[in-house]
Amino acid sequence: MVFVRIGVLEMAKTFKTLEEQIQILQSKGLVIYDIEEAKSILLRENYFFISGYRFLFMESQANRLFLPGATFDELYAMFQFDRHIRNIIFKNLLIIENNMKSILAYNLSGRYGIKEEEYLSPKNFVQDKSKKRQVDDLLRKMKRQIRINGGQHQATVHYISKYGYIPLWIAVKILSFGIVSELYQILKSDDQERIAEDFHISKGELLIYLPILANFRNLCAHEDILFDHRAQRMIDDTKYHAQLRIPKMNDEYVYGKDDLFAIIIILKQLLRKDDFFLLMSELEFEIHILSDRLKVIDVEKVLDKMGFPKNYGEIVRL
Repeated sequence: MVFVRIGVLEMAKTFKTLEEQIQILQSKGLVIYDIEEAKSILLRENYFFISGYRFLFMESQANRLFLPGATFDELYAMFQFDRHIRNIIFKNLLIIENNMKSILAYNLSGRYGIKEEEYLSPKNFVQDKSKKRQVDDLLRKMKRQIRINGGQHQATVHYISKYGYIPLWIAVKILSFGIVSELYQILKSDDQERIAEDFHISKGELLIYLPILANFRNLCAHEDILFDHRAQRMIDDTKYHAQLRIPKMNDEYVYGKDDLFAIIIILKQLLRKDDFFLLMSELEFEIHILSDRLKVIDVEKVLDKMGFPKNYGEIVRL
């Protein structure tokens, strides 16, 4: 039996040598001054991921040809820029992850106890019958992570051998940020409020922020393309959108809703002032370096894809 897919021409992907990868880029109009260096970069960094930035330098999505004069050096500069800002964002997301785990463990331990059977009791969580399965599934995942990872960390091994249990302030260290994010979703409302107050935001904001941060954290950890990534949901309008005079389209802010600048707005609210100042200083440095390395496009095109308004730097002083 033969299956025909109407209206779609599919070509099987085949292995391409470094020479063939170079030829493909050149055939689309990319200027490569140092062939051997380009081959070395493609071997180390992976053609697929470097070419993921090619759309910034193309005439249109239709013809897939590079802009006249576009060079491999610029394409690689964009790849390096994304790596550098990804590392900057990642280390700050790790700060928030650690803060969240510490604050959550402090609040729940003080209220429910320090042993697993105490702080993991189903009665500690939302009692809505429609969420019972969600609660049961998450507690099962938490117990599994604690069981599997507990023997791999010195602190957990110490508590198990000496006390016979792992307190929550130790257990959170071996739980993923995704699990901790889900855990916050099933807490009782007053527990959510106390934890959100420690971050000086509302529980509604934290409920939205945590899954977004967990998603971006995993993206950074796996070195996926960051600069134009979009979250699965938008954050609510904040005072920073208005203070930065971000333009609107159809009564919706065009920047800072589900893009990388939305992450900046979240970090503005969650990080300590000094940490946020350092974050923005490091980003500004990388943007300046990229601007000097770009020739056929302006850095503003990259900032637009990132969701950064032209006056993005003003957020530091707000």
